[in-house]
Amino acid sequence: MVRHFIILSSSYSKGHRIALDLVILDEKDIEIGSQWIEKIKDECGEDTSISIHSIAAPSAEWSAVEKEDNFFENVLVIETVEEFISLIQIDRKLSGADVARYIIGQMSCTHLKLQKLVYYCYADYLCRTQERLFEDEIYAFALGPVVKSVREKFKEFRYIDSGDEGMIEERPALRMPVKSRILFAEKGIQKLRSIDETIEVYGGFSAGQLVELTHREGTPWDAVYDKTTVQIVPDKVIWERHCVEKKI
Repeated sequence: MVRHFIILSSSYSKGHRIALDLVILDEKDIEIGSQWIEKIKDECGEDTSISIHSIAAPSAEWSAVEKEDNFFENVLVIETVEEFISLIQIDRKLSGADVARYIIGQMSCTHLKLQKLVYYCYADYLCRTQERLFEDEIYAFALGPVVKSVREKFKEFRYIDSGDEGMIEERPALRMPVKSRILFAEKGIQKLRSIDETIEVYGGFSAGQLVELTHREGTPWDAVYDKTTVQIVPDKVIWERHCVEKKI
């Protein structure tokens, strides 16, 4: 029998659980496994979600591990610790589309309302923590702040310059996978809590009401909106002016 030392995590970009598989031949191999864990935590964060497994199998082949325990079936084995880290790092950062998918797992809404809720989640988190919720920039469009990745992801519902909007239906099947995706991100628990708090406050508002809030005089959108070009709404402006557009 051969002992396998396995580090297991998830890659949402690959759509698989991923693993590093180290065959233990002597004490030096155990030390290598410990170094891998330390390197992953150093480069991806102490709160990175990984699990450690030790299993005896008839051979050094991964197929032998799968036959020994079907828990390891359909796991993508990664060749190097560097590639493993790279895949985790991709998923430690959120996009606006990740937040949008989480929202539509909670409620049905128009694209316009979704855009405003994603923006509000971003602005609230920025003002609570002075950190970005996701990587996308915020842009000032005619009907308020827009996240372009959300615009592209749900473009079939993108009647953003019209009051005639299609509904993006609630998809309960999304709830657990997307929740796990957010929790996997850097400071995921904090981010999910903030998103939930924003949805609790603003989820009952109509798209029109949310637009009215973002269009108040002195809001971040009001400060940068240019009818001739689409401008980025800088974090500094959101930080300074988000209070103007918050619920009274």
